[in-house]
Amino acid sequence: MRNTTRLKFSTLVSQMAKTYGVDSVEKSFAATPSIEQRIQDTIVEPFSFLQQINVIGVDELKGEKILGSATGMVGKRTDTTNNDRQTVDPLGLDPNGYECVKTEYDVHILYQTLDAWAKFPDFKDRFMNYVRKAIAHARIKHGFYGTHNAAVTNSATYPNGEDVNKGWFQHLREYNAGAQIFSEGGTAGQIRLGAGGDYENLDAMVHDVLQLVAEPHRDGDDLVALIGRDLLAQDKAQLYTAQGQTPTEKERAENSAVTRTYGGLLSHPVPFFPMRGLMITSWDNLSLYYQSGAVRQKIEDNAKRDRVEHYNTMNEAYVVETLDKAAGIEFANVKLPNGSGGWE
Repeated sequence: MRNTTRLKFSTLVSQMAKTYGVDSVEKSFAATPSIEQRIQDTIVEPFSFLQQINVIGVDELKGEKILGSATGMVGKRTDTTNNDRQTVDPLGLDPNGYECVKTEYDVHILYQTLDAWAKFPDFKDRFMNYVRKAIAHARIKHGFYGTHNAAVTNSATYPNGEDVNKGWFQHLREYNAGAQIFSEGGTAGQIRLGAGGDYENLDAMVHDVLQLVAEPHRDGDDLVALIGRDLLAQDKAQLYTAQGQTPTEKERAENSAVTRTYGGLLSHPVPFFPMRGLMITSWDNLSLYYQSGAVRQKIEDNAKRDRVEHYNTMNEAYVVETLDKAAGIEFANVKLPNGSGGWE
């Protein structure tokens, strides 16, 4: 690390220590509640998806879910001559609880990278944004791809963090014998989307998956369809094939809005969503819990490796607040036309 870079780095760690109210950030420390909330906010802010779902601090490592869906009927009349009026709790809390697991978000930045950043006046922001973005990316991947909690994770075998935590799709797989997950069509272990397949188009697939959502939630106005890029590309290709020779329709296909309607539901692009995935739920039905008081950090200047290391530890749980208000497909089983009459 160059001398000018070291001066900026020393200022950075000094400012961080002052902000966090500790003597030094080069020793492991736990953030105060207010600083902890600020840390979480800065991780969430750059990503609209994380802003739309619930990112909530919880006191206990394990417990009951916090949120739910208003499903109960509250309209009634009572014969108050003979009976007292009784209140109704419309909030349908899911009986399945949550359990936070320790998650390490440890990143390093090479000296040569820091030397390059030192030329810019926003050195501190570049450093912290790098760390926060890395954490946010990992969190989203765990939420969609996570299948289990391994004692020791293996990123070579599970590149999307499948072994870090149980994500939202996994909770649907485990709930009600997997009734909320559509896993195969006419061919065992496959869901074929395209001409001659189980679904001729994406609208039909979304419509069928919507039927897996419990009826009290199905007619709500807050459901959205999260759709993978491969499925959207397949739909666009079909549009080109059917209408691409008509100038106005071709222009519509090329300039189609990012947000479109499928099966009567608005679709939204989500970063790091499975390429062939589909999930129907509401934004407020997806949550990420972190245990308050368990967020720990440390910055270490590791000269032996010519790098600065930023250690972050959090206890986290991915939660589908109301499980029967969500449904999806087994994205690993989705097959698309390969152009040669087959599926892949």
